[in-house]
Amino acid sequence: LDICLSASCSVWLSEAQTEFKRVAEENVTLPCHHRLGLLEQGTLDIEWLLHISETVQKAVITYSGGRVYNDLNEEQKGRVSFTSNFLAGDASLQIISLQSSDAGKYICKVKNAGQYEWARITLKVVEKPSKPKCWLEGELLEGKELSLQCHSASGTAPISYRWQRINEEDERVEHLPPTSRVNISNPGQVLLKNLTQMSTGLYQCVATNEAGQESCAVQVTVQHAQNIGMIAGAVCGVVVGLSLLFLVVKLTIRRKEKKRYEEEEAPNEIREDAEAPKAHLVKPSSSSSGSRSSRSGSSSTRSTANSASRSQRTLSTEATPHLTPPQYCQRQTEGKELEPKKVDYNNLMKMGATLVMVPAQSRAFQTV
Repeated sequence: LDICLSASCSVWLSEAQTEFKRVAEENVTLPCHHRLGLLEQGTLDIEWLLHISETVQKAVITYSGGRVYNDLNEEQKGRVSFTSNFLAGDASLQIISLQSSDAGKYICKVKNAGQYEWARITLKVVEKPSKPKCWLEGELLEGKELSLQCHSASGTAPISYRWQRINEEDERVEHLPPTSRVNISNPGQVLLKNLTQMSTGLYQCVATNEAGQESCAVQVTVQHAQNIGMIAGAVCGVVVGLSLLFLVVKLTIRRKEKKRYEEEEAPNEIREDAEAPKAHLVKPSSSSSGSRSSRSGSSSTRSTANSASRSQRTLSTEATPHLTPPQYCQRQTEGKELEPKKVDYNNLMKMGATLVMVPAQSRAFQTV
């Protein structure tokens, strides 16, 4: 609408009210044409404003002083521009990759040499539903009930939901089972009652609004109750079998470790507990009983004779290395000990025994 407010028509007002509706991620061009470019170009000003509310507005793009400013707000930076030769009369605004925040009322203002023109445009950005999420609630058993759930997290309202069955062989759309019921208050929910083997199949949910649609699918597999019991029993059997196998392996390992420990400790016990061998005087084996009597008779005096005869004993034992240690025998007849036999010194002398002198308080001779 062009209006001349004065006789000279120095001010032109051009106002057009238009509405655009676009889908998010698409591009749009908002028209703005003027006739002020033929005047002085040095004073031409063009400004696009976005009214967020009745009192709040922000600049989108401007031309002033021979320069274009298209980075006036962060949300639209790099996505707005003049479409063509704005100096010649086409100051239309192009917005690419539309977002829901781009929606609102736009005003195009053109000023030059005291004259003004503007255009008003309402932009609506609709967003198609986000890819919905499908899930199941209930038991997949014959005779039970199962609920099919579907929901899109974002998208321009209203969003409608539709459940359908898909033939897996040829992907043909089929109707839901006769026992299915749609929740009127929540169209994204469908209840499948009295499940049977015929209820098994692929189910698809389609979310739709004026901007487009998205879908998701879920597989339904109805099982026999007895199959569930068999599966549970098989699982329990496997668990018990594995437990027993683990126990057997553990006991075997412990038994081997115990056996190895005992084998390692046996030599140590012998070395620690065995008594060191004692040195004995060399005696002829034929006179073992007689020497035992001689040792018992001289035990009282040996303590005093050890110091005097130590050297002679050493020489005597070195001189007879072939003799074996004495053997002691004790025989009892009717509870009485046999009396020791008398020592035959002549035999001892023949066998190489050495006579040693002892002090007077002991016997006159000691055999070594």
